[in-house]
Amino acid sequence: MHKNQTATGDPMWVATGHAEIRNLLCDERLGRSHPNPETAARVNDAALFGPMGNFETEVSDHARMRSILQPQFSARTMGKLRPRVSALTSELFDTLTDRPMPVDLIAAVAVPLPVLVLCELLGVPGEDREQFGAWIQQAWDAGDGERAAQGQAALFTYLSELATERQANPTDDVLSRIATTEGVHAFEAAALSMATLFAGRETMVNAISVGVSTLLETPDRWSRLVAEPTLVPGAVEEFLRAPGQPDAGLVRYARTDMDVDGATVCQGDLVLLDVNTANLDPEVFPEPERFDMTRQSSAHLTFGHGLRYCIGAPLARIELQELFAQLISRFPDMRLAVPVADLRRQDDVVPGALVELPVTW
Repeated sequence: MHKNQTATGDPMWVATGHAEIRNLLCDERLGRSHPNPETAARVNDAALFGPMGNFETEVSDHARMRSILQPQFSARTMGKLRPRVSALTSELFDTLTDRPMPVDLIAAVAVPLPVLVLCELLGVPGEDREQFGAWIQQAWDAGDGERAAQGQAALFTYLSELATERQANPTDDVLSRIATTEGVHAFEAAALSMATLFAGRETMVNAISVGVSTLLETPDRWSRLVAEPTLVPGAVEEFLRAPGQPDAGLVRYARTDMDVDGATVCQGDLVLLDVNTANLDPEVFPEPERFDMTRQSSAHLTFGHGLRYCIGAPLARIELQELFAQLISRFPDMRLAVPVADLRRQDDVVPGALVELPVTW
């Protein structure tokens, strides 16, 4: 464990083994809220990397949130969405053939696809999706906190109005099912929908860009996957686990004074859990530095663990599996358009995340 100085605070960075990080992910003394959110240390101004929720009611609020959302994101329920995810992916890939090369796969695919899927999930009408996507992009502006807040407010207002309409006229989508749950107000349905947006957008953008770059930077990996498409699920699990993931750490705030690996942590301290290091624990993953699409273990902690395990993990896996299955089928000759060392990375929202991913075929 070590402290890592940042521009917006002095967090405790926890880098240790798989079992230790897994236990901390389940430790109720660590949460996402802060007793004084205005003065809380932050990694940056992006909503996902600061305090969230009410400190006094976080535990009960979190339990209620999971009780409402989890049935909507079960593997079985999300499996029914796979055909639409496949169709949306195909439609997006259709547009690539009209673009001049090289194509920036982040701008062309990694950014729009999660938004399209989230719109489908929530039942956002087609005529509103362009504006909805613009608000999501605005809400993630880590360089302008006021602009980000305006985007978040616009999203919340829109979703509150849509939830109210769906309570009267429900359709077959997650927002309708949340809004018509007994005891759920339209404002709560909007807040829960916002939670899915913040959890599902940036993480999917990074997962797609990391996955493509991880495969293309070593041509033999890409060639093998093209030749053996049944390895796609294993490849997805491996690039979720393996080196190359952006190094942001999972944000937690101490709810009470506590001891972590011999270090004193005070209430309100920002703690970053280094999941990447845990995913390289040789006791859990033999030869952890090796990218192995046939690896049998899926015990990585990229989706968290325990009470805070990512509710959207089943959907994320479907989205990634469909994307890569179609990518290797439709673009088997895809390759990086620049050397790996020349890929530009950012340092604002998620340190180390790719800015662009130019490819050709």
